[in-house]
Amino acid sequence: MAIGDFVKTADFKSEKHVPVVEVPAGVKKGEAFDVTVSIGKEIAHPNTTEHFIAWISLYFKPADGGVVSHLAKFDYMAHGESTKGANEGPAHTEPYSVAKIKLDEPGTLVAVSYCNIHGLWEGSAEVKF
Repeated sequence: MAIGDFVKTADFKSEKHVPVVEVPAGVKKGEAFDVTVSIGKEIAHPNTTEHFIAWISLYFKPADGGVVSHLAKFDYMAHGESTKGANEGPAHTEPYSVAKIKLDEPGTLVAVSYCNIHGLWEGSAEVKF
């Protein structure tokens, strides 16, 4: 078995676990740009003590089939935990992050997220110059 056998995908408009990768229009070779990765763009994901997105990792796969690069990892650590009880804490994190990256080749940005209840999920976006 490979790790890919455990990763789920779906249309983010119908599934609250799929990472959404947003790339701005007009990306240019060798110039830095912001990439947004998030969960719950169309359907909100609960971020409770019992059910939450723990992290999102962002990767780049060159169009020519070269080696995949791990660009960023975002951890979301606060889900309302408290000594008062579940969901009684004062802080919650939302699975939404921005990375500034620079690419010298076209390819695909791939985000993988982990839900503590529903496992691994994948979403992607193509980058063309």
